[in-house]
Amino acid sequence: MRIVTLEDHFATSMMREKFVFPRGFEFNYAERGAYLGYDIPSELLDLGEKRIAAMDAAGIDLQVVSLSMPGAEAFDAETAIAIATDANDRLAAATNAHPKRLAGFASIPTASPTAAVKELERAVTKLGFKGAMINGHVRGEFLDDRKYWPIFECAQALDVPIYLHPTIPHPAVLKAYFEGYGDLCAPAWGFAMDTCTHFLRLVFSGLFDACPRLKMILGHLGEGLPFWIHRLNDHTLSAAKRRGLKKRPEQYLRENLVVTTSGNFFTPAFICTLMALGADNIMFSVDWPYESNRVAIDWLSHLQISDHDKEKICHLNAERILRV
Repeated sequence: MRIVTLEDHFATSMMREKFVFPRGFEFNYAERGAYLGYDIPSELLDLGEKRIAAMDAAGIDLQVVSLSMPGAEAFDAETAIAIATDANDRLAAATNAHPKRLAGFASIPTASPTAAVKELERAVTKLGFKGAMINGHVRGEFLDDRKYWPIFECAQALDVPIYLHPTIPHPAVLKAYFEGYGDLCAPAWGFAMDTCTHFLRLVFSGLFDACPRLKMILGHLGEGLPFWIHRLNDHTLSAAKRRGLKKRPEQYLRENLVVTTSGNFFTPAFICTLMALGADNIMFSVDWPYESNRVAIDWLSHLQISDHDKEKICHLNAERILRV
């Protein structure tokens, strides 16, 4: 069975040189790397044979690769344009060198929506990328601000998805919720908290009424949202009407959202997601190199679901949505 994974990351020297993690954010690359058995920073920089060897060892056929958090979203417009362009050119070189093994999500300079639209169009139409990855809020601004909507309109016109990926929580949240508890602010909890809230802001802003064919992707089994669909919908029906939404909140989650398994290899959570969203809306992913390819594949191999559902999750959905 073909296996496609689509939340797998790389980094660039330019991004590393220009970004300084804020006070209070804790993610210990050395500790995580020791736990996984390899050096995460060096794996992030590799877009060639070493990456493909790690894929081969686990039985992964194709990675759709994206610039690691914080991406271009952490920078002012001028810097973001330089970082996104550099990252996309480097990734395009890798996908051209290994067209059957690597594909790409675009990095876009969201701080300049006009430039972001231009870069998304270039990445998709000229470089052959499969969509874009946006790493959360843009220096504290969320994408429900209408100035960012041309990016979504462009993605809909190009018929490519936007992957909304976690980033460092909003500065106010980092201080209010995680000061003194920085070990909880990243993958353990803060990433999901920030990302699912961001996505719900987009839902209640009316984005998916304005762009009804837009598909957005959330990782980590939907950042927990499948667990909350009923309660969320039950307590926001009146609010949705007041805001002029055309559908019930739960409908947007089922019609405009696709989720991946990245970094959440917990079968009870997967079963909840499968029951809430259906096999057509789940795609396999790893979150390399922050997660182990082998651990992910081992978990996948033990899932007790139908062969056809497993095929959808492993490759058919990605082939349909990303055209890989």
